[in-house]
Amino acid sequence: MMRKILALVFALACAGVQAAPLPPPARAEVEALLTRLQSSGCQFNRNGSWYSGADARSHLLRKLEYLEKKDLVKSADQFIDLGASSSSSSGKPYLVRCGAAAPVESKAWLSAELKAIRAH
Repeated sequence: MMRKILALVFALACAGVQAAPLPPPARAEVEALLTRLQSSGCQFNRNGSWYSGADARSHLLRKLEYLEKKDLVKSADQFIDLGASSSSSSGKPYLVRCGAAAPVESKAWLSAELKAIRAH
């Protein structure tokens, strides 16, 4: 899967694809997701190390900017799938741990939060 994504990124870069930001509604959803993560008190694991919600937000915003530059993301769902679910360097899934609860994959945590955001 990761090889396919990297091959797609390389092909698009070679084709000279222009940067395109997320549409405003999708950007608002991503911002809401990252705000929830930052303010949740939960920790974020990437490549075996735990980080605060604020550090996770910063990291994921950098990944979003990269995906936008490559015109690879048009929705919050795509952002979760392509940028916020796993490490692009190791392929390991990101985890979220809240309090004493067992860690869950970030894809599941963020998808549940996105569903809650959309329900309001």
